[in-house]
Amino acid sequence: MTTLLDRFLRYVRIDTQSDENSPASPSTAKQLVLSRLLAEECGKLGLDDVSCDEHGIVMATVPATVDHEAPTIVWNAHVDTSPEYSGAGVKPVVHEDYDGTDIVLPEDPSKALQVAEHPDLRSLVGGTVITTDGTTLLGADDKSGLAVIMSAAAHLMANRDIPCGPVRICFTTDEEIGRGIEGLDFDKLGGVCGYTLDSSGSGRIDSETFSADQATITVTGVNTHPSEGKGVMVNAIRILSAFLDSLPKDHLSPETTDRREGFLHPYVIEGGVAEATAKIILRDFETPQLADYADLLKSLAADLEKIDPRVRIEVNVRKQYRNMRDGLEQEPRALAKAIEATKAAGLEPRLDIIRGGTDGSLMTERGLPTPNLSSGQHNPHSPLEWTSVEEMQKAVSVLVELARAWGRERI
Repeated sequence: MTTLLDRFLRYVRIDTQSDENSPASPSTAKQLVLSRLLAEECGKLGLDDVSCDEHGIVMATVPATVDHEAPTIVWNAHVDTSPEYSGAGVKPVVHEDYDGTDIVLPEDPSKALQVAEHPDLRSLVGGTVITTDGTTLLGADDKSGLAVIMSAAAHLMANRDIPCGPVRICFTTDEEIGRGIEGLDFDKLGGVCGYTLDSSGSGRIDSETFSADQATITVTGVNTHPSEGKGVMVNAIRILSAFLDSLPKDHLSPETTDRREGFLHPYVIEGGVAEATAKIILRDFETPQLADYADLLKSLAADLEKIDPRVRIEVNVRKQYRNMRDGLEQEPRALAKAIEATKAAGLEPRLDIIRGGTDGSLMTERGLPTPNLSSGQHNPHSPLEWTSVEEMQKAVSVLVELARAWGRERI
């Protein structure tokens, strides 16, 4: 029988990195490889209504076992990995019977998981920890979630004496670039609420996310041969550098904020003398604050344009996602059942906020209240990413208990 670890290792070895510069859906065709594999595995489990569309969105149903009509819930995870670090050629390293010491990554000994910096490792002594070899990310964000959902579905299908309502499984693409629900048919999906398996550790329940926008800063300069540049050249690279240097340094940055504090974060720059661009993400738990951040960027651009009338700086802001907090109030059972299921699985629920977003943010905004649950992942988007078989197994138990809890409800 396929184990939870088998599933996880199979999934992470498939490169599914998304690309925010691609207009395609999914943004990279390689995501379809994993989506189609998941659909095939859903079929082999005997799930109903299995489908995989052209966007790589997979849907399937764990059929109900209760006699009455119970509400349908949704379990969601995403197949793509972050564009920020390579996901090609992932070689997961399985550390069985973990001894509690620092873990040096074998292909890059300069990188190590230090227990002092990752204290969650202390609770996993004797268990199985999975890391990268140091050359790629692991992909536990969110292939831990995929493995957890598939294992929970397999358990429910193998144990039809467990009373449960219908569970819709939904795997999405391009979550990492904020496009995870593009092409998602919510009428076909159904459900009174959903749960994303995309949070860290175990026992965590995220009921709030950042609200998020993205700004693209485009500086247009004047290029000429540097030998004749005096009084003619306007170097867009220098102007953009001055713009970025004018951003707040002692606040409003990821390096200086935590908990409910928002930030502006430049994360991509490119270009040349004639034109240079930067992408900046705007994040805050209070949505109106994003407009203030956008105004700050426009003000900084206007100040630099005054220095030289030939300079043009465009600030284009697009909406990404919104805090799920208000949407969750539409279906209070979503959180209540998550707390109930976590306790039933023998864990202490930890209500928390996430300084990021999930597909659940977008789903909640579209009318499907969707909190975020632990899937065992740690330190995502990095070669220091890791996960734990035991924490993933706890997440499986939470999902099984969720299916039980909702199976007791009636429509």
